[in-house]
Amino acid sequence: MLVRLLYASRAVDASPAAIENILAQSRQYNTTCGITGILCYGGGIFLQAIEGGRNAVSELYGHIQRDARHKDVVLLHYEEINERRFGGWTMGQVNLARVNTSIVLKYSEKPELDPYAVSGRVSLALLEELMATASIIGRS
Repeated sequence: MLVRLLYASRAVDASPAAIENILAQSRQYNTTCGITGILCYGGGIFLQAIEGGRNAVSELYGHIQRDARHKDVVLLHYEEINERRFGGWTMGQVNLARVNTSIVLKYSEKPELDPYAVSGRVSLALLEELMATASIIGRS
């Protein structure tokens, strides 16, 4: 059974090297577990969608909650799915500093990433629009 999980967290270290380290580890781990997804970050906040088998996704989310590189981890959305939306990425990446702020503003009160202030469905819609506008890099 496939599931999709969407969460937000705050980066303990938001340096480019720390973000790249998280992405590299994610891509390596996710390939072996059949997990796909997208990591969006901006202003020290992560918004991540992960998809895969229920057990693999649950195990990964538990690891993220215990990971010292994340704080304020919040589950935004969880659902059983028939097919993956982000199947082309072992872990796609969106750097909001390079995205037109009007896309983010379409889904929030301010032109900055704040998944803590909107619903999980709104955050998922933002990720889908970023995918549709080719704002995601790191396709596998």
